[in-house]
Amino acid sequence: MTPPADQDRHEYREAGTRALLDVFAAGNPDEQLRMGDVLHGLGDRSFGMLLFVSTIPAFIPIPGVGGAISGPLVILIGLQLLIGLRQPWLPKFLARRGPHRHAMARFRDLLAPWLTRLEKVVKPRLPVLLDHRVADLFTGVLLVLLGLLLSLPIPFTNYLFGALLLLFAFALLERDGWLMAVAWAAGVIAIAVFGVLSGSLATAAAGWIDMLF
Repeated sequence: MTPPADQDRHEYREAGTRALLDVFAAGNPDEQLRMGDVLHGLGDRSFGMLLFVSTIPAFIPIPGVGGAISGPLVILIGLQLLIGLRQPWLPKFLARRGPHRHAMARFRDLLAPWLTRLEKVVKPRLPVLLDHRVADLFTGVLLVLLGLLLSLPIPFTNYLFGALLLLFAFALLERDGWLMAVAWAAGVIAIAVFGVLSGSLATAAAGWIDMLF
């Protein structure tokens, strides 16, 4: 995928989520999109697009596969927000990889009804919930915990966590602080129900400690 030219970069950065997906879905369906190129020119919306693409595998209808791919990627994004990065960092082996255009087209078509509804209500607002350092910290913590839960073999939760992570992605892509507040609330509830009350997070933490020591 060729990065947008300088004269087109501003328009590319301001395009809505549906328009961006249309760009990524157009062309040879067998062409693989490189993540480094997908994020190029998106500016402060880069984390949203990276989270969006990272969430796609969560919807693979094969138990254990989607979460094993999406979970670590979501954790990586959350950690970068926690340490205060303003642009995503990807190791070279990830920057050279990404979804094929046909996968983006299929996912766009799947989300089309929801995108139509969302685009009627979302708009850039409440930037303090997107750009403030404390907001980044809180978003980062939630993404780390949700990514961890997604990577665990909790039955029938991949689609649920995937949909929730898409809320975070849309909030970042559309620069909508109100939608981010909704994602925060839903994220806290999901972590409390599936992580704390079920003991899944404690089990995972214990497993990590055993591996370390």
